[in-house]
Amino acid sequence: MQYIWLIWSLLLLVIWAVIYFSLKTLDDKKRMLVVSFWTSLTGLTEPLFVPEYWSPPSLFNLNMLTGFDIESIIWAFGVGGIAVVVYNWIFRVSEKKMFLVERHSFHHRHHLATLLAMPIILLILLIATPLNSLHSAIIAMTLGGLAAWYCRPDLKKKMFVSAFLFFCIYFVYFLTLIAMSPGYVERVWNLEAISGILILGIPLEELLFALSFGFMWSSVYEHLTWRRLKN
Repeated sequence: MQYIWLIWSLLLLVIWAVIYFSLKTLDDKKRMLVVSFWTSLTGLTEPLFVPEYWSPPSLFNLNMLTGFDIESIIWAFGVGGIAVVVYNWIFRVSEKKMFLVERHSFHHRHHLATLLAMPIILLILLIATPLNSLHSAIIAMTLGGLAAWYCRPDLKKKMFVSAFLFFCIYFVYFLTLIAMSPGYVERVWNLEAISGILILGIPLEELLFALSFGFMWSSVYEHLTWRRLKN
C-alpha cells in the first residue's frame, strides 16, 4: 500500500508517453510538454487536499510530514498534457495562429479576465465557503471553462468533446487503481467529507473532476497562445 500512489501516478506517465510518441507533429508534442510542465506545478497544491479529501501513503511519507508529495507532481504532469492534446490526437486536428483582427473581437476583450476566472473563483470558494477543497475546484474549473467558452466560442466543440474523452480515459485509468489495490479507495479517500457515492468503486467527485478538468484545461493552450483550430 505504501507505493500504490507512486505506481498509479507512474502508470499515468505511461499513458502520457503513449499519446506523446504517437503525436504526428512537433507542434502537438511541444503543446503537450509545455502544458504538462506548467500543470505539474499545480501538484504543489496538495496541502489543500491532504488530509481533508484524501490521505494516500506517499514516497518517504512526505505528504503526512509536509503536505506535499512527489506523486502529485507526476500525476499533475500527466493529466495536464493528456487533457490538452487528446482532442487533437484522436481527430488529427491542426492549429494556426489567430489573425490580429480576430484578437480584437468583442469576446476577446475579456481575454485576461477569462484566464483569471478559475483561480479567482477557486480562491473565493476556499476562503469564503465551507465547501470541500475538491468541490471548490470542480466548481471553479466548470465556471472557468464556461468563461473560456464565452471568450473563445470557436473552441466549444473541442472543449466539450475533450471533456468526454478525458472522462473516459480517466475512468478506465481509475479502474486500474481499484484492480491493483481493492479497498484502497475506502482506506485512503475521506468519503465522509464528500458525497460518499461510488460508481464502480470510483468516488463521484473524481469523475466530476475529470469532466470539469477536461472541459476547462483543453482550451488553455489555445487561449494563452492565441491559436485556433484549422477548418
